Amino acid sequence: MNRFPRVMGMRSGYDPAEVDALIGRIESTLGRGSHTMEPVTADEVRGATFRAKRGGYQETAVDFALEAFVVALETQAKRPVRLAMAEPTGEMLREEWFETQAARVERVAFRPGRMGTGYNEDEIDAFLDRIVATLRGTTDYPVTAKEVREATFSTVMFRSGYLIADVDSFLADIAEVLDQRT
Repeated sequence: MNRFPRVMGMRSGYDPAEVDALIGRIESTLGRGSHTMEPVTADEVRGATFRAKRGGYQETAVDFALEAFVVALETQAKRPVRLAMAEPTGEMLREEWFETQAARVERVAFRPGRMGTGYNEDEIDAFLDRIVATLRGTTDYPVTAKEVREATFSTVMFRSGYLIADVDSFLADIAEVLDQRT
């Protein structure tokens, strides 16, 4: 099965059999395809390596697909526990809880993008600053959860950028927090 484009000529790419085996495990974990395969975690997908094979899959195409699968696996893994961060506890005052969320945004550290690609770091950092100000109530122009969900950022190539999957996952969590700010 050809899931990805192949390299041309005598070049080497990722071994198709190894890539297809991992994709099969991912699909099984996500509830698609065969359910008899061993489940895989997002960390296993991040750490996956493949042997080089002449005429194999194009590395970039596979890497981008794996980033999307990491997001899907992390989203699935968070579903049962997501409510734990969804609202303040009875012991913690509402503003204190939003302050802890603002501090969480300030402390976040994203991994670098794969193969020299990722979101523009300056754009992400500026957007996170706006989110912190919104959570602390120190801005006249607060960011809404809808804006966070619909935000788009430019990507960079061959220079440092934040891993797209990490940023998207974090912003999805923060959008849920901002839903409660209103």
